[in-house]
Amino acid sequence: MAIISLHHLRLQREEREILQDISLTVQPGEQWVVLGRNGSGKTTLLEMLTGYMFPTSGTVEVLGNRYGECDVREVRKRIGYISQSLVEKLALADPVWEVVATGEYAFLRFYQEIPEEVQGKALRLLEECGLRHAALQPFGTLSQGERKKVLLARALMSDPAILILDEPCSGLDLYEREKLLAETGKLGSRSMTVIYVTHHMEEIMPMFTHVALLQDGRLIASGPKKEVLTERVLGDAYELPLAVEWAHGRPWIKVGTDGAAG
Repeated sequence: MAIISLHHLRLQREEREILQDISLTVQPGEQWVVLGRNGSGKTTLLEMLTGYMFPTSGTVEVLGNRYGECDVREVRKRIGYISQSLVEKLALADPVWEVVATGEYAFLRFYQEIPEEVQGKALRLLEECGLRHAALQPFGTLSQGERKKVLLARALMSDPAILILDEPCSGLDLYEREKLLAETGKLGSRSMTVIYVTHHMEEIMPMFTHVALLQDGRLIASGPKKEVLTERVLGDAYELPLAVEWAHGRPWIKVGTDGAAG
């Protein structure tokens, strides 16, 4: 059974076609990056995967459930989701461990006593991401990078089958970005499917196996990452002369001038 199956997705808003005939299948064991420029349709595609938006035509199947024929709320319980908008919804005054613990129930904050086993699980996850020392600090005292690590721990509380990371490195400096990417790389050892959304190719860690490349609402390439991340495919997508170099299992992009990369 495929983890995710998208068949001929199309989304029309008045005269604008936001998604155009997108078909994509994610199989067990694959880890995907959704790549594309701003406005390419990445966030809209995520809204489809989580059942917060429905296509004008086409079908969405997630974990064997076809949207429109199932209780989407039950499917969402098996999907972890990290985004900047979630950071903004959490209470900055709450202690870090409590923010992590809310992920067990998909709450934004607690209004009742938290079971001891849930507290223990939250502390173990903070230990794993190197933030056990900050467990009692208010969430708002953490750096942007530390907050993103807390969100990662929070998402893992529910042992999701799918984890969606929507531009998790946005707004981070180089140091914090690399620290967060190191934590992300550890997810490859867990039995889950990761969908990582970005427009920065250097964030594609060795754990990722496949790439879906969007442009203007169209899926212009998808498949194993080395087949998609070529100079020809990327040059067409970004309308720039590009050279791709691989180092330490990650792609690095050089932009040329006057029609030549390098």
